[in-house]
Amino acid sequence: MLIRCFHIKMALVTCFNTILFLVFIFSLDVNIRGVEASHQVFPELQSVSAVNVQLVHRTGYHFQPKKHWINDPNGPMYYKGFYHLFYQYNPKGAVWGNIVWAHSISKDLINWVALEPAIFPSKPFDKYGCWSGSATVLPGGKPVIMYTGIVTPSPVNTQVQNFAVPANYSDPYLREWIKPDNNPIVRARSENSSSFRDPTTAWFDGVHWKILVGSRRKHRGIAYLYRSRNFLKWTKAKHPLHSKDRTGMWECPDFYPVAPKGMNGLDTSVTGQDIKHVLKVSLDSTRYEYYTVGEYDRDNDIYVPDNTSVDGWAGLRYDYGNFYASKTFFDPDKQRRILWGWANESDSKQDDVQKGWAGIQLIPRKLWLDPNGKQLIQWPIEEIQLLRGQNIHMGSQVLNMGEHIEVKGVTAAQADVDATFSFKSLDRAEWFDPNWAKLDALDVCDWMGSTVRGGLGPFGFLTLASEKLEEYTPVFFRVFKTKDKLKVLMCSDAKRSSTTAEGLYKPPFAGYVDVDLSDKKISLRSLIDNSVVESFGAHGRTCITSRVYPKIAIYNNAHLFVFNNGTEAITIDSLDAWSMKAPSLMNNN
Repeated sequence: MLIRCFHIKMALVTCFNTILFLVFIFSLDVNIRGVEASHQVFPELQSVSAVNVQLVHRTGYHFQPKKHWINDPNGPMYYKGFYHLFYQYNPKGAVWGNIVWAHSISKDLINWVALEPAIFPSKPFDKYGCWSGSATVLPGGKPVIMYTGIVTPSPVNTQVQNFAVPANYSDPYLREWIKPDNNPIVRARSENSSSFRDPTTAWFDGVHWKILVGSRRKHRGIAYLYRSRNFLKWTKAKHPLHSKDRTGMWECPDFYPVAPKGMNGLDTSVTGQDIKHVLKVSLDSTRYEYYTVGEYDRDNDIYVPDNTSVDGWAGLRYDYGNFYASKTFFDPDKQRRILWGWANESDSKQDDVQKGWAGIQLIPRKLWLDPNGKQLIQWPIEEIQLLRGQNIHMGSQVLNMGEHIEVKGVTAAQADVDATFSFKSLDRAEWFDPNWAKLDALDVCDWMGSTVRGGLGPFGFLTLASEKLEEYTPVFFRVFKTKDKLKVLMCSDAKRSSTTAEGLYKPPFAGYVDVDLSDKKISLRSLIDNSVVESFGAHGRTCITSRVYPKIAIYNNAHLFVFNNGTEAITIDSLDAWSMKAPSLMNNN
């Protein structure tokens, strides 16, 4: 009877998801008659400056300003010994609005110093907004920024693409930027001018510079391609680099090469016979991103995803949780490609105004192509280890069904924990119902959560937990089997993250992990920082970020546990946890 009821519930979820999809498609058709907006607008709150910034839930080692709103990371680059990060910032309030390009620099991607805003509305071609974009370092080491300018007020928001250059190339801080008067350099023609934004880093093919601009036509997402010989006069290509129906507006596109082997990154202009390319888009309608791995036909300027990459909503994600508007850049100093992502808040706008801040940038991640060629692997940059303090090690400890063990001796509210789990047998893995294949992984996580007893799993961490488990955010695996293979589910479930009932979005997040379990081992790492839990499953094959706001499990009242709720015993082969210190320099705005 219980099993039957469960299947009825899952069928209802499938029906509900179908209805949501149809509603979404309808809303897209409606939106084409209006204006598509990327952020909710609260005019009455945009300029309500923070008086008293609340420290509860502020992160200790993630990038965030001292106060007010931030969103998309923009134009990251390495120049004359410094890493530069620009980002969308509201200097006047804790909700979206009054956006400028804030600017911070660092020697190590961990300790940051804020400079003056680099770009802010001041010219006819960006009078009503300076939105997201990218940086390209031209030959001779000369950086140039391309960004979206808003030339008409809401609700029209006509969007054009502009450029800016440093006032002084010899200044390693790049404090001052000039916006030449020959802007804009790219205008919408047949494109939808209110859905035409976020130019990519440019790449060079030996003759032309090329960029992508995100857009849509009805409910088809589009990456328009533009070419230029001199970076000033740009011509639209006859066809987009790529497009996909039923995906909606493509924001913040990113396009870059990846090496077929090894962990080194490649400069954005590199091409070659064995080089793969990645196309990532941010879906404005769902607030998720997805990417594909594929082939770039340089002669015809066409990108074709591999048949192992799902092209659409169900495609691969950098992160299956609270992660959006991401941007990568090539780091020539350490020969790596680095990914930045933004995580917004999960509480209400009124809460954001009250606490005086909103939004963080997640820890930068190094990324490279999995040896299987089908997906990317991500891992926190090595510099994060500079913040590690007190270390606790555990090993060779068995967890039977229903057991949980506390990891003591670290500051559980601000920690880095990395564990490898093993098990003797795969026989107790539960059967994966074929009907579940129609559901998103988060639906399965929602029904088969951390407290539902299983066979092989659920097992993992209980992060930001209160001592008596009134609050906790579990991050865990659950292993299923099908006729042909094993299916590994990874979850980060915020439903029990806070005893606060109102105003919080507390969803389950989940993704499947493409991992070989022939050695009967799997790893899990979580970066825990007061209101954020960034988790990396199977050495970075699946990543999930949750924003949570515990009421009890804060500061020294936060605890960290390892647990197992499956009938198969789990062994903690090794576990290392570190208390994480705050950066010595975090002078942000």
